[in-house]
This record gives sequence, C-alpha cells and structure tokens, in this order.
Amino acid sequence: MRILLVEDHPALAREVAEKIRCAGYSVDRCQSIDDAGQALGRRAYSLALIDRRLPDGDGIWLVSEMRKRQPNIRILMLTALDAVDDRIEGLEAGADDYLTKPFDLDEMIARIRANLRKPGGGRTPPVTVGALTVDLDQRAASVAGRQIVLARRELILLEALARRANCVVSRETLCAELYGYGEEIQDHALTSAVSRLRARLASAAAGTEIYSARSLGYILRETGDREASS
Repeated sequence: MRILLVEDHPALAREVAEKIRCAGYSVDRCQSIDDAGQALGRRAYSLALIDRRLPDGDGIWLVSEMRKRQPNIRILMLTALDAVDDRIEGLEAGADDYLTKPFDLDEMIARIRANLRKPGGGRTPPVTVGALTVDLDQRAASVAGRQIVLARRELILLEALARRANCVVSRETLCAELYGYGEEIQDHALTSAVSRLRARLASAAAGTEIYSARSLGYILRETGDREASS
C-alpha cells in the first residue's frame, strides 16, 4: 500500500515520511503540484497527504485532479490554515479528512488507518519483521505461516510495537493501549508484559527482539539489528 506525500517543507516532509514508513506503508514524497501530477501518472496510491501552501499554488487544486485520475484514493489535507472556512473548503473540494499544523504524528497515522478502513480504502498491509508477520486487520501473528497463539494483552502489545516497527514506542503510549482509562496499573506491569511477549517470540523463532530504548520505551526489530541499549 503506497501513500503520496505532497509537502514542500523538507524537515517536516522527512519526519512525516519516516513515521509513515514506520507504520508499515510505502511513501513517495513530492514538493509541488507539478511533481504530484507526475507521480499520479506513474503509480496508483491508496492515500495522499497534501499541504495547502505549495510553491506552485494551492494544494486544494490537487484534490479534484486526484479524484479524476485515481477515483478511489483517500485524501488527507495537511495545512496551517485553521479557519473554519478553510477546512470546509478542503472538505467540500473532495478531501476525506483534515489535519491542522502542528499535528501529532501518532494522530496522523491513526487518521490514515481510519481513512483506509473506509469502503474502497484498501487493506492495511501486514507488518513483517524478521520471520514474524503481524496482520493488523485480522489481528493475528504468524511465523513462516504458523500462527502464534497469544494472550489478549500480548497481542495488543505486539500490534502496538509492530505498527511502529523499528521506531521507539514510549512506555506511556504502550500503557495507554494496554490498559483501560482509570485502570490501576501495577508497578513493572509493562516490563512484565514485554518479558512475556519476548519469551513467546523467542519460543516461536520469530527472528525478532524487543529492545529497551534507554528507559524511554521499546523497539521491535529484527534480531541483530540493535542500536538501542537493552
């Protein structure tokens, strides 16, 4: 599944593209309306993220063009224009969703997934790390085609790490996904959960490891691809 990013700010484009890759999607970057038009002629895209203020015009022009050339594409506008009229203009032009800068990258990924789950939006690509494959749509994990049986919280933890494979996932983010609002969390509960999941993956010969990232959180990586300290 491939995503088109149309953003002319180099630092933001790099940051957004890296986050998209960590979430398991392929991404092509463009800096202008003209570049985006050429990209649309070369490849089919499941979703596009478009900045409004581009060097050669208003990115809103791309919305109708994309709709004509790739009717099933999902379109998410990224913009510093936060007035209600600007948001309405983008949505009425055919955009599916809107994010106002500055935005949270985790929220961006959540919105991408939500839009791709809509009818005709395509399937979330499985995440493969080492010999492990995590199917986020089917909520299943397998190694070389053999399904791994996991407890509910082990599966939630694995999905949270797999969605951001090769990226640090903070302890706060993992706890928020594992435990309900207001639920009492015992000391070292997350550490214990990670330890159990590590044992499951090792027993299944998954070819992956969950590395500790300097007390900040955890990273799911292929075994041997270790940059963080354990």
